[in-house]
Amino acid sequence: MRVLVADKVEEALINRLEGRFQVDYFPGISRDDLIGIIGEYDVLVVRSRTKVDKELLDRGKRLKLVARAGVGLDNIDVEYAVGKGIKVVNAPGAPAPSVAELTVGLMISVARRIPNYVQAVKSGEWPKGLYGGVELSGKVLGIVGFGRIGRQVAKIARSLDMDILTYDVVDVSDHAREYGVKVVGLMELLRDSHVITLHVPLTRETYHMLNDETLKMVRDGAIIINTSRGEVIDAAALLRHIDRFWGVGLDVLEHEPPKTEEERELLRHPKVIVTPHVGSETREAQLRIAEELAERIVEEVGRP
Repeated sequence: MRVLVADKVEEALINRLEGRFQVDYFPGISRDDLIGIIGEYDVLVVRSRTKVDKELLDRGKRLKLVARAGVGLDNIDVEYAVGKGIKVVNAPGAPAPSVAELTVGLMISVARRIPNYVQAVKSGEWPKGLYGGVELSGKVLGIVGFGRIGRQVAKIARSLDMDILTYDVVDVSDHAREYGVKVVGLMELLRDSHVITLHVPLTRETYHMLNDETLKMVRDGAIIINTSRGEVIDAAALLRHIDRFWGVGLDVLEHEPPKTEEERELLRHPKVIVTPHVGSETREAQLRIAEELAERIVEEVGRP
């Protein structure tokens, strides 16, 4: 049983797999090279960089399993893979604490203008009192998507004395009661929240969920955080509305790195702070991903 790991992963995952399978580790392999050799492998392990589309799946004549070292599956044509009898697995629970901590870190950074102060002080200025700040305590937090990460954010936000609303397309009432969260419609959440944080997968329904029409519902002075998928927000629309918000924190963009002028202008805006899609990039999260994914791979394709 041959396993190809096409993206950079934690060494622990390689070590776990090597005890059971023949593993080739080619992090950063080009698409052309990957297409050229994928037919020799039974299992493909990727992160978000590698696009597992119909062409690649058709070339994978021996493929039995595609394993995503992380949560999102939007870089994998899951429906087509399953139709060909290829299983798709991920590690949905492993990154949740790290992504939630980054989410709250971005909330605090935007609220207190931390990056603005840091940049000014490092440049030799002493801008005490220049930017001001707002507290999160007593504010309403709207969590769009109440899965593992959304619930972890709620848990932390409770310790900050925030009131919490949530919206989800599935019934999350049991979890909401457990965490003391009120379930509302999307429009109500957008209208009533001081801070809005997005934790949804990328689907046809969530693509550009925040657009010109929905952003009009968001109150002046709000904070918007996105650590889910960049395409959930229409960057051009957000740029048109940004001046009336307190600020925005982004760990994800529609194009990574940014390609459009709207994205680049948005990132240059003083009310925007951005990190390069590092929500799950902690030592602890990567070790949990390695453990969880190795177990899933062994479960699905068995021991040789």
